[in-house]
Amino acid sequence: MARRGVNAPVSSFTAAPLSDAAAWDSYVAAHAQATPFHTREWCEAITKATGHRCHLVTARDADGTLTGLLPLHHIRSPLFGQALVGSGFAVGGGILADNEAVAATLAGGAADMARSLGVPSVELRGSPLPTGWQVEEGVYAGFARDLASDDDAELLAIPRKQRAEVRKALESGLTVTTGRSEQERRDHYRIYATSVRNLGTPVFPKALFDAVLEAFGDDADILTVREEGRAVASVLSLYWRGTVMPYWGGGTTDARRLRANELMYFALMRHAHAKGCTRFDFGRSKLGTGPFAYKKNWGFEPQPLTYARWLAPGETARDTNPNSAKYRLQVDLWKKLPLWAANRIGPLIARGLG
Repeated sequence: MARRGVNAPVSSFTAAPLSDAAAWDSYVAAHAQATPFHTREWCEAITKATGHRCHLVTARDADGTLTGLLPLHHIRSPLFGQALVGSGFAVGGGILADNEAVAATLAGGAADMARSLGVPSVELRGSPLPTGWQVEEGVYAGFARDLASDDDAELLAIPRKQRAEVRKALESGLTVTTGRSEQERRDHYRIYATSVRNLGTPVFPKALFDAVLEAFGDDADILTVREEGRAVASVLSLYWRGTVMPYWGGGTTDARRLRANELMYFALMRHAHAKGCTRFDFGRSKLGTGPFAYKKNWGFEPQPLTYARWLAPGETARDTNPNSAKYRLQVDLWKKLPLWAANRIGPLIARGLG
């Protein structure tokens, strides 16, 4: 954890954007542990697309210098309840601080904010983990590794069985496009919406993808695999400090037969390497799921992720896990919905997941 300043931290909380937005930007840019989910761009994009207000817990030293921050989105849903989430719709984020004392101050400020807003819980999806908070572990793992020096070495870095699938995909005649155009966005959303409907989960609003693309500019784009021009697999990726992060991706029912996902991720490795990236972050997956096994097949080693939650006295944690037994019937029914209906209803539900 970075260390800057020795004066006792003073906590505060404000609503984003800050009047001194430049201080937020500068602090994130300078901090070694910062993620795209700490940035003002991410936080404002989420608020713009979903309406969930972003609050920023900050810590400053006696001179007024920023020494830590914690962005929290106030997620509200009639189905899933409400929580302050750091950060909304992110797989990371959490406390960003100069030292452990500042981190503790931010954790206390987050709990104070929840009390002031009447919110029953605070959910952090990144470290450090505050002392005394409820810890969630053994649910998710992250997958990341360095990219190889060139395309040939990248192919050899993939385990033999999966490498054979990638080779077949490369010889299949499928084509790949990348960009940020309206056509790419429409194709990506259709593919992603189809994929999550088939998994039994509601799709996020299209405005969320548009807002993130607009906020990150050249640091976000879409890569799509096509069969004779028809999109069959697509992924929206973020680029952060030399790391490519395939974030929202999916494929049609034909994608598996065509090995479109194999081509998509290998093409993304090539594309990222050409953009100067040196690392590939495959994102998080739940233990024991198909995506977890798929990423291991690519040669990525799972790294356990641990999250933290503060709960008001007498409150229980909200349950947003689609694999939960309480949602089994709903998931089965959702898989049978016509796509037009899932796309109409899904965003109204998914915006409350956060």
